[in-house]
Amino acid sequence: MHKCFPARGVMEGLLSRCRALPALTTCGRQLSGYVPHRFYHCVPERGKRLVLSRMFQPQNLREDQVLSPEGRSGDLSCKSQRLMLQVGLIHPASPGCYHLLPYTVRAIEKLERVIDQEMQAIGGQKVNMPSLSPAELWRATKRWDLMGKELLRLRDRHGKEYCLGPTHEEAITALVASQQTLSYKQLPFLLYQVTRKFRDEPRPRFGLLRSREFYMKDMYTFDSSPEAALETYGLVCGAYSSLFHRLGLQCVRVQADVGSIGGTTSHEFQLPAEVGEDRFAVCPGCGFSANMEMLHSSQTSCPACRGPLTESRGIEVGHTFYLGTKYSSIFSAQFTNAHGKPCLAEMGCYGLGVTRILAAGIEVLSTEDSVRWPSLLAPYHVCLIPPKKGSREEAATELTGGLYDLITEAVPQLRGEVLLDDRTHLTIGNRLKDANKFGYPFVIIAGKRALEDPAHFEVRCQNTGEVVFLTREGVTEFLSQVQVV
Repeated sequence: MHKCFPARGVMEGLLSRCRALPALTTCGRQLSGYVPHRFYHCVPERGKRLVLSRMFQPQNLREDQVLSPEGRSGDLSCKSQRLMLQVGLIHPASPGCYHLLPYTVRAIEKLERVIDQEMQAIGGQKVNMPSLSPAELWRATKRWDLMGKELLRLRDRHGKEYCLGPTHEEAITALVASQQTLSYKQLPFLLYQVTRKFRDEPRPRFGLLRSREFYMKDMYTFDSSPEAALETYGLVCGAYSSLFHRLGLQCVRVQADVGSIGGTTSHEFQLPAEVGEDRFAVCPGCGFSANMEMLHSSQTSCPACRGPLTESRGIEVGHTFYLGTKYSSIFSAQFTNAHGKPCLAEMGCYGLGVTRILAAGIEVLSTEDSVRWPSLLAPYHVCLIPPKKGSREEAATELTGGLYDLITEAVPQLRGEVLLDDRTHLTIGNRLKDANKFGYPFVIIAGKRALEDPAHFEVRCQNTGEVVFLTREGVTEFLSQVQVV
């Protein structure tokens, strides 16, 4: 839908429709005064522009079909895997393992920043533990045998056994237990990390949804009483709900089995999706929800209100456990209570599948042929497309570069978020097709109307499909509302 109105009228209408969309969601109270911090992808120096021709991308960007790690296109059984391979977000290394390419790394860094904000808003402290975990820790909890072939095991040159940790309950509990002067006044501790994890999946599939190497956020909490631990449990679950809301993902919290982690209480955060490997039930009447593993196979009525249950498939993107003293009793993770007596810490553990959240978001939000990103996670928010070289509109090329500079100067939060598609040997249409595949939230084109006085640029909101024409000043005023992390 094409519109051309005075800039302010256009922006008020378009912004009112876009505020609930990925690029324009607000970041919550904890973001006030927050200054975006870049990690590996630095903000370019003034006068330098981020250009698409310099981006590292695989050679099959424009191919209609891509192959799985096993070399068979038929193995691409989910949309997110196919799209992420096709547009060059990931590249297969071996079955269940992928190279994460620049766009994906940027998106994951943004997701990690959102996670940091939510975890630190409830008192979380970030740590980083080794991926190599000594076998004796796992033997102490009997999980060395219980986990079976899922653990990736190895020996060093001295014959000492290790595993590549899929989770870190043993390691964190041993760490806290080594601090022998803890007081109840210091608790609770909410310690978390975002690191690579490893699991010897028997059948890795669906790209980043089920892989052998992945990023996970795992938090471990230590409280002074069961009541305090359950309060912390609710606090973390609330932070998870806030996180998924900010990402624009409609996740469902369901009761779940404790599995090999253990404990007495567990919940999963399920993102409804046809490709999901989990099945869960929800009662529309009272709100009861549970993984189908928690119900009898023939059960069709709600155990709470006897109303009918609605069954769905989902992708597990988060999991929480109340552990009690299962691990603290084994490793003697103690603190001194108000009476000076040693007591075992009450624990909880909480996981978020970082790479899985990204892939699951792409799975449920994307069209069949174009990537759409979870809120706030688009690698670049704006793509500028200048005219084709040799075309009648070529004179507007310099105006496009000037608009790039104006946006990065006038809208500080977008510095490092604007990409110039300088492949001017291609038509605007071909580059627009690529921009649509990549899913930049906003695409700005210098077409025929850029030669008017004043120049008008075509602004496309990819998430609504709307197209408007704005002056330079209108573009910067509109983009000033975009929120980034």
